Amino acid sequence: MGAKPIAVRLKTAAAAEHVFPTLTPTQVGRIAALGQKRPVARGEILVKVGDPGDGFFVVTRGRLDIMRKGDEFVIPCLEGQFTGESSALSGRPVLVDVRAAGDGEVLVMNREQLLALVQTDGEIGEIVMRAFILRRVELIANGFGDVVLLGSSHNPGTLNVREFLTRNGHPHTYVDVDRDPGTQELLDHFHVGVADVPVLICRGTVVLRNPSNAEIAGCLGFNEGVDTERIRDLVVVGAGPAGLAAAVYGASEGLDALVLESNVPGGQAGSSSRIENYLGFPTGVSGQELASRAYVQAQKFGADLVVARGATRLSCARRPFAVETEDGGRVSARAIIIATGARYRRLPLENLSDFEGNGVYYAATFVESQLCREDEVIVVGGGNSAGQAAVFLAATARKVFLVVRAEGLEESMSRYLIRRIEQNPQIQLLARTQVVGLEGVSELERVRCRDEKTGREDTLPIRHVFVMTGAIPSTGWLRGCLALDEGGFIKTGPDLTPEDLAEAHWPFTRPPYLLETSLPGVFAVGDVRAGSIKRVASAVGEGSIAVAFVHRALHES
Repeated sequence: MGAKPIAVRLKTAAAAEHVFPTLTPTQVGRIAALGQKRPVARGEILVKVGDPGDGFFVVTRGRLDIMRKGDEFVIPCLEGQFTGESSALSGRPVLVDVRAAGDGEVLVMNREQLLALVQTDGEIGEIVMRAFILRRVELIANGFGDVVLLGSSHNPGTLNVREFLTRNGHPHTYVDVDRDPGTQELLDHFHVGVADVPVLICRGTVVLRNPSNAEIAGCLGFNEGVDTERIRDLVVVGAGPAGLAAAVYGASEGLDALVLESNVPGGQAGSSSRIENYLGFPTGVSGQELASRAYVQAQKFGADLVVARGATRLSCARRPFAVETEDGGRVSARAIIIATGARYRRLPLENLSDFEGNGVYYAATFVESQLCREDEVIVVGGGNSAGQAAVFLAATARKVFLVVRAEGLEESMSRYLIRRIEQNPQIQLLARTQVVGLEGVSELERVRCRDEKTGREDTLPIRHVFVMTGAIPSTGWLRGCLALDEGGFIKTGPDLTPEDLAEAHWPFTRPPYLLETSLPGVFAVGDVRAGSIKRVASAVGEGSIAVAFVHRALHES
């Protein structure tokens, strides 16, 4: 296969200059003060696919070639230019080879030196961070990953794997076994059958049949290089907007911070197609983009993130606290911020589980939108998430029915979304209505809806239902440690009663800090907190505010 430059999708020379910028001699000189010079010989391999992302090279003489699968594509890295993308910050395995095109010289930095550079040199840090983000975007857009996913659009597991890879920002190639005529050859080569899908071919050698998120993360090295043994200043449980904000502010203020995420960064907000009322983004921003940028920002300041490793229990008897995880491990910390959020309430239907991931979905991202192109769909819910989903899906679906139990949307949805819905002929509001039945054999085929005012039931030929209603907090792992309200949400600050504090044996004469739980040094932010405002901006604000109180709590311990 001939050379294929990764910048093939870039529209302008200016964009290309941001992806592969050339540093000035003065900027290279500042890097030289932190890194080390070393000679390179023609043909020398500096980085191989699968190596830990712990090498950053600036060319001072000669040329490096960035390659994928031999000569699938070759990108020249010339004098004054540098290698690397976001894996250089996270320590995850790299996706390309780097080879010296001839004799020359480079400046080399390890991960710690690179983090010091982007944190202390604002000018170079901006250039490097922008290039890293854009390079990862191009890798994803061009499918230059180390993963092939064999799956089916009718298989719930396939959707889960695609979302896990996409929302973790990992490039991959997707092959639909129902549509691609060359699939059987692949299946035969790796000795798997259609019944095994989804099948993940990891790095061309390892074959995972219907893998869990933890298995995928292990195979791709998502958590490699993260030390979970040492005692951290701060452990943040949950990587939604509140948790990521806490990680950014905690790490930027010098705390040794680790984030534990059971699934993917972004939480519920990460599945939002477009958030248009978030400060600073007048044209809107997708939840995925916001989460990805926040994740990279946290890495820039030195925070570590572990994915597909959820919390199962809080060991709260003494400090340092310990969070027990799904793999049987323990992560210790002097302070904890809980940002585990809430999940959408499931519809009270007996056969719901038969269609989850195969007609019933809890997110409306690009992946789901492709499954229901030109179909009629139902969105259940009257909040902003449901409104955003309806508007997003209306761009590809033939018709969107927005089903709500209330008389209208005014009490629960932002006005700008209501106007958007009212003006879109593709969206029809079904007020005072509930979904009361799901029908189908191997996949969803029909949906029964009941008008609560008249009692009339109608059966619609709907194959896709998006559920975005209600909220159930993810706090089952905390019972016995923290005071919760009747709904299971965490009580904090002034919401804690004298009885709550007495039962928790509160040890101080001071009252709990704002956002502090009934356990000193443990804080709760975002949707998991009782009385929180269910908005992305509010969650981000709480995550940043909590860090200020973490510093106070650490001084007391």
